[in-house]
Amino acid sequence: MDLEKHHPQQPAAPTAPGPAPAAGAGSSDAIRASDADRDRIADILREALAEGRLDAEEHSERIEAVYRAKTLGELQPIVRDLPAAAQTKPAGSAPYAYGPEAGTAPPDNVIAVFSGATRKGRWNIGRRTNAFSLFGAVELDLTQALFQQRVTVINATSVFGSVEVRVPENVTLRGNGSGVFGSFEISGQEAADPEAPVVVISGFAVFGSVEARPKRGRRVADLHNRLRKHLS
Repeated sequence: MDLEKHHPQQPAAPTAPGPAPAAGAGSSDAIRASDADRDRIADILREALAEGRLDAEEHSERIEAVYRAKTLGELQPIVRDLPAAAQTKPAGSAPYAYGPEAGTAPPDNVIAVFSGATRKGRWNIGRRTNAFSLFGAVELDLTQALFQQRVTVINATSVFGSVEVRVPENVTLRGNGSGVFGSFEISGQEAADPEAPVVVISGFAVFGSVEARPKRGRRVADLHNRLRKHLS
């Protein structure tokens, strides 16, 4: 009788469920990441930048890591130290409407070498814009621009030249840069509306200048209707 009782228990011992979930968890990290997975992580990073949890340089480094990631296991550590709630918003609560974003779209380049380059009027401003001036002048006027996303990053580099950025007075403006025998001046401001566009200026000036400030009297008004008419 003892042998019969002992024998049926032999197959029961190896069927302990402990190792199975561990193997499953490891395999989920190895699943190939989709474009939607990368965009979800990028959204968390943009919110962290807008809230001041990341500076422009950290945001840029992490965004590059997001679009280099091949698996879900590579994506998760990028936002491990950020609140996951940052990616969610109550439906219908945002007063602003943003257009569809292209997660892997290349940055827009505005270059002036011994010349001038200007962007102004009604134009679409993408996630990232590189402004470079060498013995020239770059002017970016965002007062009538259509923001396709909440956070816009402008990398401004000036060498013996100037980069000037103007934004509406009701958007958030932040900056992070340095000047070497030059000036890097950002007149930062925080918009009263937490859903207003955020413009972040980063870069440096060498024997030149980078300046960003609000243009008083110019506001992003009725953005929802303007964008809807533009996209229709």
